[in-house]
Amino acid sequence: MDAIQQQMFDSYRAARRGELPPPLPGRHDWEVVRGARDRRRFAAVIAERPARGRWRTALRALLTGRRARAPFARRVRAVR
Repeated sequence: MDAIQQQMFDSYRAARRGELPPPLPGRHDWEVVRGARDRRRFAAVIAERPARGRWRTALRALLTGRRARAPFARRVRAVR
């Protein structure tokens, strides 16, 4: 059964019961995408990684041949 058939079945059942019909398929897709993006950013913050710009930094390091510096890495200074 595909999404359209399931939608038709659920609409019919809701009409028989006098309930509101379910939302159309694909109506909340962008909300799901935003939720996944927010969860990924939150996980990055919890893991102490930058929440934005990671792809661009990695691509720049790959194209220029430089090794990407670890985020929030402390630079060791010589003690004199």
